[in-house]
Amino acid sequence: MRGKSINLFLMDGEPNGRMKCTLANWTGVAYKIPRTKLDSCKGRDDLSQSGVYFLFGISDQTGESVVYIGQAGVRKNGEGILYRLQEHKRNPEKDYWTEAVVFTTSNNSFGPTEISYLENRFTNIAKETERYVVKNGNDPTPGNITEEKESELEEFIDYAKIIMGTLGHKVFESLTDSKITVAPNSDSAESDNMIFYIRRSGADAKGKLTSEGFVVLAGSKIRADIVPSCPDYVKTERKNNKDNIDENGIIRNEILFKLVNVAGCWYKR
Repeated sequence: MRGKSINLFLMDGEPNGRMKCTLANWTGVAYKIPRTKLDSCKGRDDLSQSGVYFLFGISDQTGESVVYIGQAGVRKNGEGILYRLQEHKRNPEKDYWTEAVVFTTSNNSFGPTEISYLENRFTNIAKETERYVVKNGNDPTPGNITEEKESELEEFIDYAKIIMGTLGHKVFESLTDSKITVAPNSDSAESDNMIFYIRRSGADAKGKLTSEGFVVLAGSKIRADIVPSCPDYVKTERKNNKDNIDENGIIRNEILFKLVNVAGCWYKR
C-alpha cells in the first residue's frame, strides 16, 4: 500500500477536542466530536448535510467498548448530521456514548442511497471484526445501487477505514490484521504470517504476534485448570473472557494480550 497524506485539524487547539480530518485526493470529510462539544459545532454547513455517524462509548454493565452506527439525511428544516447527534444526546437510552465520528463529503454528494449503503457496510464490517459491541438493533438495509456506484462507495469505505484508525478507533480492523514491524534483514513475509503453537498440559492453541501484542486465535483450546504460577493478567483475561470459552475450553473469538511473554511456551510449527 502506498503512503497517504492526511490533514488533521485540531479545531479547538487541543488533542482531546474536536478534530476535522481530510485525506489527499478524497472528497470525504470526517469529524471526531466529543459529546460535550456538540453545541460548539452549530453553524457548520457540512454538518448540516447527509452522512454516516458512529457513537463510541463504554458499557456500564460490562466495561466493553461499544459503538452505534447510524445515518442522517437532510431534513426539511435544513438540519442533517448534527441535529441527529443532538437527538441522540437527549435520548436517555443512548447515554453510553462519549464521542462521535462523522463521515460526510466536501461537495454534499450523499443522498439516501449512498448513506444507506454505507451504514449497512460499516455495520457489517464492525460486527465482523468484533472489536466493539455493535449496539444497532436491526441490520440496516443496503438499498439498491448500480455496480458503478458500489465501486465508488467501496473506495470511500477504504479511505474511511484509514481515517477511523487515525482517529483512534480500530472498529474496522480485526485483531490479526495488525502486522508487526520486522528487522530490515528479516524475511518480512514470513514474519508477518508467523503462527506460534502450544500443545501441552491439555492445551492445544495457536496465536500470532501483532503490533498490539499477542493474539490467541479462535478455535484454540486452553487447559482446564489454572496453575499457581499463572500470571495475574492471564487470570484476569480468562475471567473477562469466560463467555468466549465453551464447555470444552475452546476459544470462540480471538483474544488479545497486549503484554505477554511467550518465550519458552510457544513454538513455530
